[in-house]
Amino acid sequence: MCIVQCMQKIILAFLLIAVSKSPSATQNSIISGNSLTSVTGTVTRVSSVVGGDADLPCDSRPPQHNDSLLLVVWYREDNPVYSYDTRVQGPTAHWTDDAFAERSRWLGLPNSALHLTDVQSRDRATYRCRVDFQVSPTRNYKIALDVIELPNKPVIFDEYGNEISGVAGPYYEGSDFKLICSVHGGNPIPQVQWLQGETVLATLSAGEIQLGPSRSLTLLITNATRSHFANTFTCTADNTLLAPPQRSEVRVDLYLRPLTVEILSREQPLSVGRKAELWCKSTGARPPATITWWLGGNQLTSKSKQQISYKQMEMEEANETQSLLQWTPLKKYNGQVLTCRAEHTMFNQSSIESRLVLNIYYIPVAEMHLGSKMNPNDIEEGDDVYFGCEVDANPPAYKVVWEHNGIILQNNPSHGVILTGNTNLAIRNVSRHQAGEYTCTASNVEGDGKSPPLQLQVVYRPVCRRRQIKMIGAALQESSSVECEVDAFPLPDTFEWTLNNSFGSIAVDPDRFTIDANAGKSILTYIPVSEIDYGTLSCRATNLAGQQVSPCVYTLLPATRPDPPTNCTVYNLTHDSLDLMCLAGYEGGLQCVFVAEVWANEGLVVNASNGAALWNLRRLGAKRQLKIIVYAANARGRSEHVTFTIETAPRLSPRTEAHEAWEVNWAVGGVLGAACTVAFILCLALVATRLRHRSRDYEVTMQIAKIQKTTPQKRQSPDDRNPDLIPLNKGAESPPDPPHYSTVVNKQNVMNSNSLHSLVSTQTPNTPQPHNPENQIDRIGINGTARLQREVVTTRTPLLAAHQESCV
Repeated sequence: MCIVQCMQKIILAFLLIAVSKSPSATQNSIISGNSLTSVTGTVTRVSSVVGGDADLPCDSRPPQHNDSLLLVVWYREDNPVYSYDTRVQGPTAHWTDDAFAERSRWLGLPNSALHLTDVQSRDRATYRCRVDFQVSPTRNYKIALDVIELPNKPVIFDEYGNEISGVAGPYYEGSDFKLICSVHGGNPIPQVQWLQGETVLATLSAGEIQLGPSRSLTLLITNATRSHFANTFTCTADNTLLAPPQRSEVRVDLYLRPLTVEILSREQPLSVGRKAELWCKSTGARPPATITWWLGGNQLTSKSKQQISYKQMEMEEANETQSLLQWTPLKKYNGQVLTCRAEHTMFNQSSIESRLVLNIYYIPVAEMHLGSKMNPNDIEEGDDVYFGCEVDANPPAYKVVWEHNGIILQNNPSHGVILTGNTNLAIRNVSRHQAGEYTCTASNVEGDGKSPPLQLQVVYRPVCRRRQIKMIGAALQESSSVECEVDAFPLPDTFEWTLNNSFGSIAVDPDRFTIDANAGKSILTYIPVSEIDYGTLSCRATNLAGQQVSPCVYTLLPATRPDPPTNCTVYNLTHDSLDLMCLAGYEGGLQCVFVAEVWANEGLVVNASNGAALWNLRRLGAKRQLKIIVYAANARGRSEHVTFTIETAPRLSPRTEAHEAWEVNWAVGGVLGAACTVAFILCLALVATRLRHRSRDYEVTMQIAKIQKTTPQKRQSPDDRNPDLIPLNKGAESPPDPPHYSTVVNKQNVMNSNSLHSLVSTQTPNTPQPHNPENQIDRIGINGTARLQREVVTTRTPLLAAHQESCV
């Protein structure tokens, strides 16, 4: 038996080899094999979608343990399309029909099947699988492949036939709209549905027949509300469970009216001139509402900020729009209504408003006025003046302050200043000193508001701008000038000059002086010819209020060389420098220069000049005996010298660490001592200066009077006996006589033939002399010597008319 079985296997092997070598013969034998075996009657159905994969099952397991697979052949409608021969090694063991080229592959054990990829509609058919074994009989299986054609993706149209992609609309809130879903293709016929979320809104079943290749389903939405805004509606087409339904979605967009509007920033009050930021919020509008700000019927400029939300559950808070008003309030807006208006341009009658009554704080506005029955142009000295202050403020002013020329006025009835409440001021018996600018300042929490100044004009007669008698140094044969300045309201337009000398009082011809009505002054020019041309000048001005009561008085004195400086003090003395300060003497009625010379044995070391008797001398050398010479000089000559000797300090040697610690306390003490010394000297100088200015009129004149009383009638020099120096007015109030001077006027300059006794016609010099500025010079007496103040005026113009030719 074993030998017989072996022979059968060998014969079958040869047969299979022959079949494999001749494909046509193999196929014929396969086809003819149908008569040898029966086909299974059970049909297995396999479904797949177009473009998908399909596994056609075929059991290739041998029924016996001693058996094995020999050959697998697939037929479509009895036409072979695929085979797998186990007798052949390599890729040639598989054979595929052209229709399944590169789309079919045999899957072996344990789940043997024919795997198809990219299934096409033409693959729909009934397939048979034939399995040949070496020993067991051939088996056949029937498999029906159902190929499902999916419908195309639904296309959504609006009621006007326009295709919608993504967003439907926008539609108006409260309107109706339609959505049409169109589905093309599909085998079997698909079912079409409209969904909102998981809720089915409309269905077109597969059993409902429609003409044409497409199926359409319409969704009608009536009276669209805010709940439809931003909702997603889905159209699905489904004809199999093997693939998800085809879907198309649209999101509904609506124009929505604004729901609310509110002014968020309601903090009051606001302040004038301080930028305020006000926010207004509107919700519910789609697209965002247009927010505008209105005040007094005028639209204000603002900035908007949109915050849009699509949250369905929070629709009342969605679509928020905020507007920022950056605004600087004005005073006139106080009490007005600020309106924030939200409106939608797509809707009629959709605007809503929020209102805010403004409370605006502002700095008080003050305005002054005179009493109702007062004429501002007719207020004279001795009248009573009344002021009122009108204040406009929010919040109300808590105080009002009155000022006169920047000085705060206090209630002082004894001096005629009476404050009634906060808004009234009365001045009793007003004087010219109380003329000027008056203001009232009202205060509240916002600040202080000052009224525009109210100019109070008090009519009064002219008075001298300088009360003291001026000493004027005048040189013979040189032009000089005298300036008469007065204060008056209104300014004077008339001046009168008078010369008092030994010949009496002489009126000056108006041609000899000029009048500056805008400045309230008159300038008189003259040329002294002889000693008798010196005397006293008086000036009177006249305005609408009358003539000046007390004239301005000027004493004319001869110009001389200066007196020497006195009380010289050296301080800040070092090894190489020092500071020198002296008291200046009488400058001789001319511009004066103060000179300090430092001499050593080898000659002049330093020569310094200054306009004041104060020097800072440097580079003197260490440990040297120095002689300092100080004098004053003007155009008339030099004063006598003041000489004194000093010794500079030695140069400090280099310090060691041992000396530094010991000397630091001495250095600090020296600095403090020097500072105290300088401060003490400056204080003394300041006190002396104040005393000098305070008593320069009366003290000087009293001392001069004493000297004159003690001076004998017989005089030894022309300067000591000057008969032309006589007072302008005799009596108790007459000014004192001018002081005597030791400087002798050169008799060569005296022209007796041209003196005041004999000159009749005026004399005008052909060559004008240089004009020197007026200088005020103090003469400080030493050991009881009188202190004099002189002023030099050098403008050349003839003075008198026919009475005399010499000019003052």
